[in-house]
Amino acid sequence: MNRRLGLGLVLLTALGVSVILGVRFGPVSLSTREVLSALAGGGAEWHRRIVVELRLPRMLLGALVGGGLALAGATFQALLRNPLAEPYILGISGGASLGTVLVLALGLAGASSWALPLAALAGALLAIALVFHVATASGRALDVRVLLLAGVVVAAFFSACIAFILSVSEARTVQGAVLWILGSLAGARWANVAVTAAYTLPTALLLLALARPLNLMAIGEETAHYLGADVEKVKRMALALAALLTAAGVAVAGVIGFVGLVVPHAIRLLVGSDHRALLPLSFLGGATFLVISDIVAQVALAPTQVPVGVITAFVGVPLFLVLLRRSLVP
Repeated sequence: MNRRLGLGLVLLTALGVSVILGVRFGPVSLSTREVLSALAGGGAEWHRRIVVELRLPRMLLGALVGGGLALAGATFQALLRNPLAEPYILGISGGASLGTVLVLALGLAGASSWALPLAALAGALLAIALVFHVATASGRALDVRVLLLAGVVVAAFFSACIAFILSVSEARTVQGAVLWILGSLAGARWANVAVTAAYTLPTALLLLALARPLNLMAIGEETAHYLGADVEKVKRMALALAALLTAAGVAVAGVIGFVGLVVPHAIRLLVGSDHRALLPLSFLGGATFLVISDIVAQVALAPTQVPVGVITAFVGVPLFLVLLRRSLVP
């Protein structure tokens, strides 16, 4: 218990420090005094705009998206009993990408600042609905193996649709789609933060409340049933909530990989598989990881900004290979 509490305090402190650093550093150099003055409502107007309207919402959005992806990843890994499962396993990224590519190809992206996020969210929800429909078509019981296969098939179909649209689109559409698919927090605004928080925080709390049933299901579904858990209800709720978390993140930030894969597995190695600790610590770890990654994305090649999905991939790929090797070597 002390170890878990200590890790929680470390992650919470790291998250707070990383948000402060993210507000302090960026493509435009600002001193600590200028940042504090801007936060207090003083200083130059353009300093206040950079700090209050650009950097602070960007860091908060990164924390929400990163925490949501890591929590969703931990949930999928628990339900599928596979530590290498990740949030986009149900074809959610494919559905969101298809919605975005359609909006870009039809030239509707400039009609409203919400066009892309709404299209991405609609595509992600469509993918979830299709996967659940296929997985439950054969009966009332939700078989996670069928769910996984349905996700692969739906993702492949969406990828084919995206390839077709891009093959007949202009170069600008292709470029915009690729940049969005790489993932970025550059479009963060307070409105995005508010909407993402409205989706993410209540959904995260509901998932945390399922920690005990998830612990029982880790032993085995039949055993969990005998111990009083409503297995089918827990599976449906947890999968739906985790998918909604992922969809909300993808809608505002694009496809950011490896956060939901690496962070929960790393936390599991540190504190074990008790979901009462694993789920909240994964949320804090994912939030911290994505905020730090975004800071690196902004300052690494300043003033050019690297998509944050590239940074998470650079970190996540070698870690994924290590995790894969650990899972294959007895």
